[in-house]
Amino acid sequence: MRFYIIAGYLFTAVFGTLSHFLYDCSGQNLFIALFAPVNESIWEHMKLSFFPVLLYAFFLSYIRQPEKEFHTLRDALLLGNFVGTFSIPVLFYTYSGILGRHLLAADIAVFLLGLFFAFRFAWKGKDTVRTDSRRKWIYLLTALLALLFFIFTFYPPRIGLFLDLS
Repeated sequence: MRFYIIAGYLFTAVFGTLSHFLYDCSGQNLFIALFAPVNESIWEHMKLSFFPVLLYAFFLSYIRQPEKEFHTLRDALLLGNFVGTFSIPVLFYTYSGILGRHLLAADIAVFLLGLFFAFRFAWKGKDTVRTDSRRKWIYLLTALLALLFFIFTFYPPRIGLFLDLS
């Protein structure tokens, strides 16, 4: 299990970093826009964590290890994905509010720390009955957040979280 947590963290860190450039490299493909940031807003950068972790959680569904154990890890990771994804704006606004500006190195650290929170939460929650009993809610909330990412990519609300910081 520890191997899959570490491998997942490394995979999502690399895949999330590469997806930062995916939209422009794809010629601004609208399908890619659903999953990769289309601008420099904090909301769009939350995709860097959310979708790679979601992809890795799907991967965990297909591992042929003791089935129950990996399904529980997958569900805990989906729940941890909320923790990691929403820690990004919290950490960003905290440090940039203190400094009065944002720094690229700190932005990268915020992303990596958000992923760490997601996988740490998954590691701690993988053995709990509560995660297993709330599976339907976890799936519903994950689908809802994915839908919000899709909608707000093309119709962002006019609030600071969606402001292009470039």
